[in-house]
Amino acid sequence: MLRTLSVRAEHWPLSTPFRISRGVKTAADVVGVTLEQDGVQGRGEGVPYARYGETIDSVLAQVNGLAQDISRGMSRHDLASRLGPGAARNAIDCALWDIEARLAGRAVAETLGQPPLHPLVSALTVSLDTPQAMGEAAARMTGATLIKVKVDQNDPAACLAAVRAAAPDADLIVDPNESWTIEILGSLQPVLAQLKIALIEQPLPAGEDGALAGFRSCAPICADESCHVAADLPGLKDRYQVVNIKLDKSGGLTEALDLLRQARAMHFGVMVGCMVSSSMSIAPAFHVARHADFVDLDGPTWLANDYAGGAVQRGADLLPPQGLWGVPDGPEA
Repeated sequence: MLRTLSVRAEHWPLSTPFRISRGVKTAADVVGVTLEQDGVQGRGEGVPYARYGETIDSVLAQVNGLAQDISRGMSRHDLASRLGPGAARNAIDCALWDIEARLAGRAVAETLGQPPLHPLVSALTVSLDTPQAMGEAAARMTGATLIKVKVDQNDPAACLAAVRAAAPDADLIVDPNESWTIEILGSLQPVLAQLKIALIEQPLPAGEDGALAGFRSCAPICADESCHVAADLPGLKDRYQVVNIKLDKSGGLTEALDLLRQARAMHFGVMVGCMVSSSMSIAPAFHVARHADFVDLDGPTWLANDYAGGAVQRGADLLPPQGLWGVPDGPEA
């Protein structure tokens, strides 16, 4: 077997800025991996995340460091023993899934014993802004039934109230991205209950989430930055009720599927999320998201331009990418 690897940095401008408590993004900067064997190509994408100490250069170096092993036929299972979870392993793992599907002439869904992918109700995200601007953004989300609201410590109640007023019937997820304290979380419980918040995502910094042990919340609390791989689950049991699976955190679809299985076995609810990315990242995530309680895969909807055949938002539903990843030549049936 001779398998070649190419890796590149890609820059995808956003149509509008994406703001969270940590800062503002105006583009999705990703690392794309392409594997080629017997004239067939498999692709994957990883999104370096500064929160986890990743940069474009560090991820490129990690991928290139495995070029010889990949050329000799390194498997997905070998990969997990050579590289820790993160964007680099995600890009390679997903490229391996893709090339395996194309060489075998069998879609990833079929390999997993699943029917073809179908549209999923996915959250649309209201990024952090003034309460008025956030309410206006929510009002433009015609037909949305699930909205994720980015907040920080600066009057989150007003921001959430504005979104609720603009979207009275939608389920709301609030995401402070680790910016709250346990005191803020406690003081906001009456407001969160009044606004019928469906999920609270990672309110406290991951290193301080011990304060959640025994905390009684009006809505389930979801671990995002606190949950990367299946081995994290035992330490989350008395703090969180839901875990957010992201392929860039888990290091690819292989670990994400294991995390899904073990989370269900331990009676956690499951959310599947994403970074701001192209549809090359979203296509493999669909195979986990189809089993989730909450889906948040709107990353590509922020791009000014995406891949042809990429994911499409249609009202409340996100339509899966077609022919882009994990299928034999031609659109997935």
